[in-house]
Amino acid sequence: MFLVDLRTAKVVWTIIVCVGALALVYLLRQPIFLLVFSVFFAYLILPLVVLVERRLPRRFARPLAIAFVYVVLLLAVVAIGVGIGPRLTDDVTVLARKAPDMAQQVASGRFIGTILLKRGWDASRVAQVEGAVRSHAGQIIGYVQGAVGAAARWLVGAWVIVLVPVFAFFILKDGDRAHQVVDELIEEPRRRQLWRDIGQDLSLLLGRYVRALLALSMITFVAWSVVFLVAGVPYSVGLAAIGGVLELLPIVGPLTAGVVVVTVALFSGYGHPWLLVAFWLAWRGIQDYVTSPLVMRHGVEMHPAVVIFGVIAGGEIGGPVGMFLSVPIIAALRILWRRLRPAPAPITPPFRPED
Repeated sequence: MFLVDLRTAKVVWTIIVCVGALALVYLLRQPIFLLVFSVFFAYLILPLVVLVERRLPRRFARPLAIAFVYVVLLLAVVAIGVGIGPRLTDDVTVLARKAPDMAQQVASGRFIGTILLKRGWDASRVAQVEGAVRSHAGQIIGYVQGAVGAAARWLVGAWVIVLVPVFAFFILKDGDRAHQVVDELIEEPRRRQLWRDIGQDLSLLLGRYVRALLALSMITFVAWSVVFLVAGVPYSVGLAAIGGVLELLPIVGPLTAGVVVVTVALFSGYGHPWLLVAFWLAWRGIQDYVTSPLVMRHGVEMHPAVVIFGVIAGGEIGGPVGMFLSVPIIAALRILWRRLRPAPAPITPPFRPED
């Protein structure tokens, strides 16, 4: 009869349970993403809901405040759509129609070769550059097309548009009650206070991060729209919208937006593409070192290398959605680590016998 060590069995069982839980989370990642985005949306409009709730009668104040904020947001979206919707729709439609041809020319190297020939490069050197581009650009274009396609398929689903505000409504309406129920399940006062502190830290993190990210996205859209319209860049509103949306993806999004803007300008025959490169570099300096620190302030504070690793890992696991969620998830794990790790033992002074 084989004897099994009890401690070893517990460790093995714990590992199996953890692996099974991670596998279940991966299989259910789509509805989990829906729930997470609902939480983000709830935190986004929470200050408005609280502001309206203070001015309403106590009975049914929270549901009425949520409904009022929803109506105001809907009217704002309609007004913005009427104002810039037609221009934005035309730009995005034309860009979507031309995107496959642009991607094919970039992947084949013909696009780079044509530009270099116009600038007086030798044909043999241009052929070498085209070969190098063909050997590497195909994989990059394929990855970008796959990521954009996955994002488009996820966004066009009606359940995203409809269920996010629905879930957010219930989160805002019953969030305090759910917090109280969870709080009552923890009997030990010290542990209860610990989880209260963790919940408060996570709440502050999500609220600040979501609102800051939306602010940075809107700032990018407005600034790029003004600059591109003044400079006469083709598809100015559409490119500004792409830049604003990609601002939501840390590291990868802004870089991709810059490449898209310059590539579209070159394909469209814009006469000053290098000015766009200079503008993008200047904008990244303003956004990364001035605007973002002012908007984020006490929000997410992580080393850039950790952010880059998290974005790459999130993209491999969940595509564009995983990239978007990677930074807040890492920041939340950092909060849990800080709160749950044992306190350092006090330093005992060395013993010195009396003289």
